[in-house]
Amino acid sequence: MRMIILGPPGAGKGTQAAHIAEHRAIPAISTGDIFRANIKNETELGLQVKEILASGGYVTDEVTNAIVRDRLTEPDASTGFLLDGYPRTLVQVEALDEMLADQGAELDSVLELVVETEEVIGRLLSRAQSQGRSDDTEEIIRARMDKYAEETAPLAQVYRERGLLRQVDGMGTVDEVSARIQEALDTRTNGASSTPL
Repeated sequence: MRMIILGPPGAGKGTQAAHIAEHRAIPAISTGDIFRANIKNETELGLQVKEILASGGYVTDEVTNAIVRDRLTEPDASTGFLLDGYPRTLVQVEALDEMLADQGAELDSVLELVVETEEVIGRLLSRAQSQGRSDDTEEIIRARMDKYAEETAPLAQVYRERGLLRQVDGMGTVDEVSARIQEALDTRTNGASSTPL
């Protein structure tokens, strides 16, 4: 199964991606994790990304596409994967389409965790406080939410038009959300689920 999980910062994508990956026996591929691992190991890519982030910039589509293309060629991703944090832009959607076409593969499903903005901001502020992330202020978190709405939310429409999108209510406990996700993935419909499960 080849999947994408979408949702704003703080929606619980990473937690749910790990559950889905284990349940479906596919690798959960997080671009954020790949960037952090490369920075930690001081690879050429890591040094490049570290410099970009230190200057307050965003990692370019070109760099991000390259690392995802490389990761999808690894043996464990040959029969399926779950992408978390990619694609983020329409340019990346097109790049992923090309990568899959080159492999003679296609996406099976796109999950979108639907959450209430104020609830997510509260979650992120609480996490910032407990983890000592002084740079995660409410102003910065709201800016990230706005950027998500501007750049990434339109991707949901693209995948809705392709009949791939499954919206899932991301509010509640981890187990409650996991159960809704499994239901969405197990429900084989001819079109997208337009109402959050």
